[in-house]
Amino acid sequence: MKFVLEIAFDESDQPTAITEIGRALRYWAGNLKHYDLAEPVTEQITDSAYEPIGSWSIQP
Repeated sequence: MKFVLEIAFDESDQPTAITEIGRALRYWAGNLKHYDLAEPVTEQITDSAYEPIGSWSIQP
């Protein structure tokens, strides 16, 4: 199984990027229990303003 997380931010705004990446990691780590890890899945990741910033995927 492979877990891939991709998040893109403007590198000039590091404090916001660090905060948003931490938030995304906490949120999705808590939600992984709802997924069958034997099945492929991809989900969009949004920031705290609900703007798309990336995605994560599970590849069995």
